[in-house]
Amino acid sequence: MIWATDLIETRASSRSGKGQPSTSTYSYAASFAVLLSARAILGVGRIWAEGKLLRGAAGDFKTAAGFRLHLGGEDQAVDPLIASAEGLATPAYRGAAYAVFEMLQLADFGNRIPSLTFEVIADEGSVLVSTIAKVLAGEVSGTAALAVGGFAASGGSVRAVLEILGQAGGAWFAPSGAGLVMRDVAGATVVVADEGFAVEGKGVRRTRAVAAIETVPRTVTVGYYDAARDYQAGVQRARRPGAGVRDDRVEVPAVLEAGAAKTVAEAMLARAEAGRVRRTIAAGFGAMVIAPGACVTIAGEGGVWRVSDGSIEGMVTTLGLVPLVAASLPATATSGRVSGAVDAVVGATIVRAFEVPGLEEAPLSAPRMTVVAGGTGAAWRQAALLYSVDDGVSWVAAGVTAAPGVLGTIAVVAPGAPATLVDLRGAFEVVLAHAGMELGDADAAALDRGVNLALLGDELMQFGRAEPLGGARWRLSQLLRGRRGTEAAAGVQTVGDRFVLLEAGAARAFDLPVSVLGREVRVIASGVGDDAPVETRCVMRGASVVPPSPVHLRFATEADGSATVRWTRRSRAGWRWIDGVDAPLAEEVEAYRVTVTDGGTSRDVDVAEPFASITAAERTGSVGIAVRQRGVFGESLAANLIIPELIVPA
Repeated sequence: MIWATDLIETRASSRSGKGQPSTSTYSYAASFAVLLSARAILGVGRIWAEGKLLRGAAGDFKTAAGFRLHLGGEDQAVDPLIASAEGLATPAYRGAAYAVFEMLQLADFGNRIPSLTFEVIADEGSVLVSTIAKVLAGEVSGTAALAVGGFAASGGSVRAVLEILGQAGGAWFAPSGAGLVMRDVAGATVVVADEGFAVEGKGVRRTRAVAAIETVPRTVTVGYYDAARDYQAGVQRARRPGAGVRDDRVEVPAVLEAGAAKTVAEAMLARAEAGRVRRTIAAGFGAMVIAPGACVTIAGEGGVWRVSDGSIEGMVTTLGLVPLVAASLPATATSGRVSGAVDAVVGATIVRAFEVPGLEEAPLSAPRMTVVAGGTGAAWRQAALLYSVDDGVSWVAAGVTAAPGVLGTIAVVAPGAPATLVDLRGAFEVVLAHAGMELGDADAAALDRGVNLALLGDELMQFGRAEPLGGARWRLSQLLRGRRGTEAAAGVQTVGDRFVLLEAGAARAFDLPVSVLGREVRVIASGVGDDAPVETRCVMRGASVVPPSPVHLRFATEADGSATVRWTRRSRAGWRWIDGVDAPLAEEVEAYRVTVTDGGTSRDVDVAEPFASITAAERTGSVGIAVRQRGVFGESLAANLIIPELIVPA
């Protein structure tokens, strides 16, 4: 990390509605810069924070943050955020790649800057270890065949890194002019004659030494970055039979597949076993031009040897040789079971705000707006909420959305059906926001508990069967229509209307002032995947607080030709319809407005009981009756009845 701010605290106050206490929420963020590479890069892929995916392969962030990447060009500009804090002395870090996070939200990381892992893309495709060596040290030339998917080394010395590269690739370095050449194959060889060493009285001897098997490691372990495990550390081992307890471990800071890492380990062990044999030869003065790293063959013998060291003494050139081992066959290995971070796209926010009759048994004391939100991607989690009751003049911070909801649109509309029977003929088809959203079936007992309650258009409905049709499309059948007094909205839906599954954990409810009735509430949601806030609107008609319309309208003709109209009251607090007990009133008084339409005239009658009288004189033609129950916050929808014309016998 090359730059950071202190933790930035943000305080937000919100309330769920009228009469509810205000809640203060504190959140923390930080802005900082991370040096990624001492050379220019092409880009950055995924980013992990504490092992949790922070940025997906598509470039989408799973946590809210501003992000800028400086690729390390020689002309890159100063980062504006760092410059605003540090002034004119801010370096541009030209030639070095770095990333800047602006206001990274820290709630998911214990309110501290997390440990970050970056997928840095510095080159196209795999890279030879010899190419890496050339980048690190310009004096190095040559080619080695081992290709790696990536390489990251820090600290230490260039020499130490070159040694690791050579060890992993089975390569060695030989002097070439003012530089070094990296080799992993013999190439051109020189034939040398082993003239032996003269020993007084014993003639000439040739030296060949074989070290004990215990000097060879029993196991070679290679640590590497495993691409299949989201670049977490992986290990592969090569073992040999026989004596010995030594275990060599080599950390290779390279991205390898499991099979390639196993091949590297097998090759290291094979070279260690072959290295038990060492030849020391005495050559003529002409062999002094053979430098360490050269490959030779011994006259009269088979095999290729690599010169490990040399000395010149008394016109005799002594060369130490080790056998050159052929490349190992590719090994097979597995990374094991991988439970990597799911890289699901967050997607855009979808928010639905609506007013429905109260879903609790107790009547509401204030108009209630309900908000359910989800996303077009499976990784969507939440969005910040604001709402305005004065058409955007002022906004109220409302915290964040609840858990992701299941929502979509209607694709096929079922015809209207009565709310008094189970609709076994009609079926809706809905398209959910993404294929990861699911619906389920519900038996009669579950439906009685309120399971599978959904809003389709303005109708509350329950469904007993949800049949997947492929993708995000579902067919809903075994319907209970017009729940909670919304039967007036049954059958009036159109294709494209909203579908929202109502679940307690996925809905936010806001109790609003009474003055909002008859007005429009604007709601804004802003999620991590949104380029701009998403807005929806909710017209507060009073559905949450007015009584439901009366039912069972009927009339009886009296002896004098008049008609008595009767009805049954419903209550916004008595949806269980317990036998033997009247529904609670839930209003201050029982009152109704009866509108009588006779021909082209109409009159209103206020009554306090569930009946009204129509005179015989009013029955010269058909009479329309509309009954509305009056409540604390307004009138219910009308229940309608047509009384036919009174026929007087001749």
